[in-house]
Order: sequence, then C-alpha cells, then structure tokens
Amino acid sequence: MVKNILVTGGAGYIGSHTVKQLTKRNNSVIVIDNLSRGHIEAIPNNVKFLNCDLSNFDKLNELITNENIESIIHFAAFAYVGESVEKPSIYYENNVIGSFNLLKAAVNNNIKKFVFSSTCSLYGNPAIVPISEAESVKPINPYANTKFCVEKIINDFDIAYGLKSVILRYFNAAGADFESEIGESHNPETHLIPLVLDVALGKREKIKVFGDDYNTKDGTCIRDYIHVNDLADAHIKALEYLEKNNNSNIFNLGTGNGYSVMEIINTAERITNKKIPYEIVSRRPGDPDILVADNKKAKDVLNWENKSNLDDIILSAYNWHKIQRY
Repeated sequence: MVKNILVTGGAGYIGSHTVKQLTKRNNSVIVIDNLSRGHIEAIPNNVKFLNCDLSNFDKLNELITNENIESIIHFAAFAYVGESVEKPSIYYENNVIGSFNLLKAAVNNNIKKFVFSSTCSLYGNPAIVPISEAESVKPINPYANTKFCVEKIINDFDIAYGLKSVILRYFNAAGADFESEIGESHNPETHLIPLVLDVALGKREKIKVFGDDYNTKDGTCIRDYIHVNDLADAHIKALEYLEKNNNSNIFNLGTGNGYSVMEIINTAERITNKKIPYEIVSRRPGDPDILVADNKKAKDVLNWENKSNLDDIILSAYNWHKIQRY
C-alpha cells in the first residue's frame, strides 16, 4: 500500500479510472480537481476530494502540506488539440503554469515521486513507426508544446531538487470501466470511438471521416487505441517503479497495434449490431497517416502489459454510453 497519493485531475477520464484502480489495490488516494472539465460523480465515495485550481499556488501548497502527500500522479490539463490552436493562451496558462505550481509545491513539501500524464503528440509526424522513446520530439500544436514544456521543467527539477519522475506518453485512450461505473464524457466530444457510438445510439446522424486518401490499407488514418484501464495500470506500475528504483524515466504507452478509422466503424457496427452511417470529408491539417506505439520499453522495464483488445475497448465503451451517468 502506498500512502497519500495525490491525483490531480482525478475527476477526469483517465484520472478517474486510475483512482478507481488505486483504491481497488488499497492505496490511500486524495483527488484534486477544479471540475472545469471533470465530473464529481466519477470520484469514488471513499476517496477524499479537494476542489482546487492549480493556478492557486498558496491553496495548492497548503493542501499538499496538510494532507502529508507522499507521491503525485498529475493528469490535470486541457487536452483538445483544435482548441489549443484556437486558444493557446489558456493552454499555456492551465497546462504549463498549473503544472509548474504543482511541481513547486512538490519540492516545497519534499515529495520525490511524480508521475506525469504526457502524450504521443510530442512526436509530431514521426519518421519511424512504431514509435519508440528514441524518436525525435517535434510537437506540431500548442497542446503538445505545453506537454513538452512540462516535461522539460520536470527534468530540470530532477537535476536541481532530486524530484524523480516517470513520464508516460500515451497513445489513444479509449474504452470504459468494465463495471460501467465510470467512462468517457467530454463536452465537446472529439474522440472517434465515443462519436461512433453516439451514431449507433441514435444521438448523431452520422460520423465524419476526415480523409480517405492516406497512405494506409483503406485510406483512413491508423491509430493505436489503448484501454483506459490498461493506462491506469501503467500509472500504478510507474509509482511502483519509482518506489523501487528511485530514478526518472520515460515510457510510451500503446498496444503496438493500429486500427484505421474504417476498422473502428466496422468493429463498432459488429459489436453494437447497428448500422453506422459515415461521410468522407476533407483531411484535418497535421493528421499523420499512422501513429502506433513501440511499447517494448514499458513491457520490459515496468513489467506492464496491455490486457484488452479492440473488442474489449468498444464493448466497454458501448455499455457505458448506453447508461451514461454524467
């Protein structure tokens, strides 16, 4: 059991699934979230919740001191690529300044274990696929830039203050809790699988497919979809890694398998037994043909393994969206 783990953004999608897995394993968890994009309903009743914005350093520092926090898992961030292009200022303010305040508070309170939720977007348009941690970092949008800024601050804090970290760069989070207690709920929703399932459930007329002329087997983009519970497990293994090794590291998290947009639609049709109409529209700027993870390092070093396949992802998401509680 790890005592007093602070989870920022614990009312959000990936954060709430990680909180649930942590509590299932008898860890002591405290959630900080400002609920600007999270859901209070996603936090288990037995978990202490503190409403705090990371921009408020004094309050944040006081809460961390009072709760005797020993380690931090940091999810809290804005995460819409399109929005980040339109409103970069709020992304730098929320993602970079908020993270800096959290890191400063961690140093003030002598916290030495920090797990950071980063992104494969840092690789931009990669030269080599599957993408390993050795691939060059070249972000192409403000969202990815903010994550890279925070990674660099974390590295500087490690050198100066001995704050040890695991940075997790993950691919396309998808799916929902198998007990359908929590799931993916964004407003607006921009992720492919929830949008496809909205069509299956009659909430949308059709799905838009952005381009069918990519250099892939069916012309649509290929992405690596990883079940949110597998991501949660990786964050817990990252904490265990820091407990045991006390050195910083970076890992890509994905399944190593890619699926095209059309394969997602076809799989969803099979699982839901519903026809899912779609419309081919123009490409979005900056969308790479293929993004698939090389997850060998996470498997070898963290002893992590993704347990769920695409059918598990879509079925769990479908079961959640049918009874969506928030």
